[in-house]
Amino acid sequence: MPGEEGRPFHMVTPLLESAALSRAAGTKVYMKLENTQPSGSFKIRGIGYFCQQVARRGCQHLVCSSGGNAGLATAYAARKLGIPATVIVPGSTPPLVVRKLEEQRAEVEVFGKVWDDANDRALALAEKDGWVNVHPFDHPFVWKGHSSLAQELRDCLEAKPGVVVLSVGGGGLLAGVVSGLQKVGWRDVPIVAVETRGADSYSAALQAGHLATLPEITSVATCLGAKTVAQRALDCASEWPIISHVLEDVEAVAAVEHFLDDERMLVEPACGASLALLYSGHLQQLQAEGRLCRPLPGPVVVIVCGGSGIQLEGLRALKSRLGMP
Repeated sequence: MPGEEGRPFHMVTPLLESAALSRAAGTKVYMKLENTQPSGSFKIRGIGYFCQQVARRGCQHLVCSSGGNAGLATAYAARKLGIPATVIVPGSTPPLVVRKLEEQRAEVEVFGKVWDDANDRALALAEKDGWVNVHPFDHPFVWKGHSSLAQELRDCLEAKPGVVVLSVGGGGLLAGVVSGLQKVGWRDVPIVAVETRGADSYSAALQAGHLATLPEITSVATCLGAKTVAQRALDCASEWPIISHVLEDVEAVAAVEHFLDDERMLVEPACGASLALLYSGHLQQLQAEGRLCRPLPGPVVVIVCGGSGIQLEGLRALKSRLGMP
């Protein structure tokens, strides 16, 4: 390996106060800009760490099932490590993502309609000698890598947050942030876990009291499109003050557009979901319901998880599909 197995592949991302989001939420809001990571999203934290660990143990080929961002993180880490990578993407994956994967020298295979189909294919390929499956969200190495986010917050903030807002797909980011907050001693900081309707497998699991599998993914936030979340994400709800909140696709896409106007950054609807919690008044709704303190004892931190699968043309197409002006 060309000397890259020791240093983390992720970077310490900016933590910036947002005047626009603060105005919308009625309280101070900081953005943790994971969209500035080398692979375009927070995924490089956990997946980069995972890839380094298995490389040390003799992995000869990485395989990952992904709607985009996990695959990009795997491809980036594999290139740095000098290991070949195959990324299995579902048919819903934008051509833009396929092109970016190929630019990172990954072999790309399109398989199935949704991530779960692609995952079945990746697991089959990982039976080959020397091949290792990189699960996008369900592995302790992935959670440990993501936990680095909390230490960065601890290093940058003068006081602990009043709440952390993040989007949930398979639950890897949630599990990592809970672990990180535990490590830095912020044990009473609540997390609002945001999903879009039609990709709300975490909310379904919490309501059922056990893992629940959605019949299909109908949300446009395809990067939140795991039909079943990780068991660890569900377990976190019994260990941590987690508030699950589901909002609509229209709100997530509108938040993407607002964020582009306000902060000059374009993110995916999966990221727009957590931004919409602030733009659309849901934070104040949770306070009115008594589920969050009013006033909050500290600032809001929203994790801008990023996403590389969107361009302006794609944003316009999403708005048209949802009947938005």
